[in-house]
Amino acid sequence: MAIPQPILSKLQELEPDASFEGNLPRARSSSGSIYFAKVGIPREEEQYAGEAESLKAIGSAAPSLAPRVFCSGVTESGTPYFISEYKDISSLTSRAASVLAKRMATELHAKSSPTGKFGFAIPTYCGVTKLSNGWFDRWDECYTSMIGDLLDQLRRKGHFEHLCRKAERVKNEVIPKLLGPIDTQPVILHGDLWSGNAGVDTATGQPVIFDPASYYGHNEAE
Repeated sequence: MAIPQPILSKLQELEPDASFEGNLPRARSSSGSIYFAKVGIPREEEQYAGEAESLKAIGSAAPSLAPRVFCSGVTESGTPYFISEYKDISSLTSRAASVLAKRMATELHAKSSPTGKFGFAIPTYCGVTKLSNGWFDRWDECYTSMIGDLLDQLRRKGHFEHLCRKAERVKNEVIPKLLGPIDTQPVILHGDLWSGNAGVDTATGQPVIFDPASYYGHNEAE
């Protein structure tokens, strides 16, 4: 799609003396810079906010590991958006995967929660699956809430009652016994990491992760 005026205005705030062209989500300025401008529809406001804040949290912990977000929000017409740096990404290589693992262990999973608690300030989404989040004092409480949230969504679909009954026992009996005794610090997680959400920045050869659903949790949950 061509660059709509509200997004063009945001781009011009980033580079007041530049002109812009391209078809979203890719926008090029007359200075040569390339931006990734992601635009949604009004009912996706929560998803866009969650993704933008997740990228910001990852970038704060591990600079350049995820695209840098320049701005995000909702236009006057109710359209959610965020604008980040553009990265040309190829498939993850074994060498880049090794670098990624090291950076996640030494940078990303070393970044503690700003509140000292587990969870995240706003909802995030794994695809279309909503994670309500919130803040919790203990890891078992956070994980129990996440599983409970997923079970509630399954129940509303009306086809998984047998599965939900079994999962309730796991939530109420297994999780407290396994995770309750664990003394761990909450660290920032990507939250939806798989091969489709990681790759190689072709400009630098370095690994990059994207499309996160972040929260602060046990590092082994990644």
